[in-house]
Amino acid sequence: MDVHSAGERTSRRRFLGNTMTAAAGLAAVSGLSLSGCSESMRRASGQKSSQFIRSGDVVLFQGDSITDAGRDRNREGNANDVRALGTGYALYIASQLLAERADAGLKIYSRGISGNKVFQLAERWDKDCLALKPSVLSILIGVNDIWHTLNGNYNGTVEVYEKDYRALIERTQRELPEVRLVLCEPFVLRTGAVNDKWFPEFDRYRAAARRVATDFHTTFVPFQAMFDEAVKTAPPGYWAGDGVHPTIAGAGLMAQTWFSTVSHAKA
Repeated sequence: MDVHSAGERTSRRRFLGNTMTAAAGLAAVSGLSLSGCSESMRRASGQKSSQFIRSGDVVLFQGDSITDAGRDRNREGNANDVRALGTGYALYIASQLLAERADAGLKIYSRGISGNKVFQLAERWDKDCLALKPSVLSILIGVNDIWHTLNGNYNGTVEVYEKDYRALIERTQRELPEVRLVLCEPFVLRTGAVNDKWFPEFDRYRAAARRVATDFHTTFVPFQAMFDEAVKTAPPGYWAGDGVHPTIAGAGLMAQTWFSTVSHAKA
């Protein structure tokens, strides 16, 4: 979850290969069927984004490395740029939005930064959010707030997480009163870096994120519930190799569930 150095950025050849793989995964999302999952999850890829996404919207994805997904920071000012969106769930969502709403003039950006916690979103909010004036803002944040505490690199608590998150949403709604907010549930799977030390504390972070979404009347995407269902079909490592960062299948499922949730949200 630590920041990627410039030397770790994907080469052009590797990038093109990853993009082809991501495209294949996006296509696979439309046929994904998980026994035991809810009907809305199975049908999500075929659902429209309803009226939640409107013509001319600026859509912004914010968060940590799960949203960052190796995006090219040098191209972040370019809307709808495949390299600027990374290779994760944000790219999958953007691809489907741009395909199904080709006449809508959408502008889609990702400003996720690996390693970020809520307070670090706040530190860069003027440049990486408010300046873009998003119509739709999707935020996934929280796993570092606990992970970096567990590894001794941050002195955080769930109370700090919730307080910081509330302050960020209050600021956003004050500065962008018309913004449509989508808050995503932080998630982990019990594999890789995720062990028993994470629990039950991590569940308190999830509950805090849900409280924020409820109290501020935002759309809430239940990613943990989604993965809890998914592991009934394939083991945790299939969805997130280290328990935190989604595989291509995990990112595809996230996009599917995001669409399902937004399609039922009030505009």
